[in-house]
Amino acid sequence: MRLHQLVKDIHFDDPLWQERHTITRPEQLREVLDEILRPSALDDMIAGLHQASMSVRINPYLLDLINWQDMEHDPIRRQFLPLASEMTASHPLQSLDALDETADSPVEGLVHRYPDRALLLVTDRCPVYCRFCTRSYNVGVDTSSVIKIRAQSISHRWQSILSHLRMTPRIVDVVVSGGDCARLKASQLLEIGRGLLSIPSIRRIRFASKGLSVLPMKITRDHAWTDALTVVSDEGRRQGVEVSLQTHFNHPIEITPSVLSAANLLFAKGVMVRNQSVLLRGVNDDASVLGLLIKHLGDLHIHPYYVYLCDPVPGIEDMRVDLATACQLEKAVRGLTAGYNMPAFVVDAPGGGGKRLIHSYERYDRYSGLSTFTAPAVKAGRLFLYPDPLHALSPDARRDWLDPQRAQAMVADMQRQSA
Repeated sequence: MRLHQLVKDIHFDDPLWQERHTITRPEQLREVLDEILRPSALDDMIAGLHQASMSVRINPYLLDLINWQDMEHDPIRRQFLPLASEMTASHPLQSLDALDETADSPVEGLVHRYPDRALLLVTDRCPVYCRFCTRSYNVGVDTSSVIKIRAQSISHRWQSILSHLRMTPRIVDVVVSGGDCARLKASQLLEIGRGLLSIPSIRRIRFASKGLSVLPMKITRDHAWTDALTVVSDEGRRQGVEVSLQTHFNHPIEITPSVLSAANLLFAKGVMVRNQSVLLRGVNDDASVLGLLIKHLGDLHIHPYYVYLCDPVPGIEDMRVDLATACQLEKAVRGLTAGYNMPAFVVDAPGGGGKRLIHSYERYDRYSGLSTFTAPAVKAGRLFLYPDPLHALSPDARRDWLDPQRAQAMVADMQRQSA
């Protein structure tokens, strides 16, 4: 079925219909887009998907948002459908598990990095797959470049996770993520929420889902799922436990009438919503774009919580933004709206240092593109390095990074100067 037929289908607003017509194989794009794109452009896109760390998964709703007349520069296309011609070699310091989550997992499915917070990974599936996913090591199906780390289903891990949380009362804040909570059944969402609410030490529960931005009809039409989220939110409020939805918008064009309806419904039901954006080259690395996104989110009662520098994972070097640009953007947008609606710009320090404000670096060398961060409350005594993308460096610096001995020397010099 071609794109214009999908968009005109009377079931377009049905989340199950969207799921059934989601593109999950690169070659499917030929049938959907062959009347829109020239063969060479389709070849470029399919070649990019075969090189990517993330498998393709994109629904008709998102395909309809893309401006196919200028698809090379379209911010939606860039997030989900790479072109082989735009991809560049990954930084030598890239890592599939850039945040070292597996090392911080006391039991399978639970990442305990911060003293009082934990990350609960409940699924390895999402409604759509982002190119820049920080969990490309386990989210989605295998690709030609990445064999995913497969976990047991949440039902097999659930009791051991709950047991660990009960025995670790210092954990008071749990983020339920994956993957994406939108891929949970309503019964699973309810079971997980109530299971966490049964632990007296837990005071905050955050369900993470990009569904609001990429599948808003999930909120408005899957009444069982939205009711389950609302029930957990209401029960939490009665117990004095804060329950919220963490979502993910990167560009103002993602805020559609369907999103407006879904956000208004959540607000009416009393569900708190926060947003986490990722700073992406060619998507939102522009002060006017970021400013508009922040203001639109505030108007929807969605708190703009974080703007992340993109994690240095494989296959996305062309999408990363350097630290200097991030600092300039943060200064440019601060003051556009009320302070409580301004996001914090952060680096999630590679190696497991956690989120650090971008201006809080210890040192920043513009030649090598290396910045260093410390995290005394998370992992005292350790130094964490974040590398700028290679495209932001001078030709000489790029050549140095391609020389293993020189690259090792630049890292050693930065560590010594920051000690």
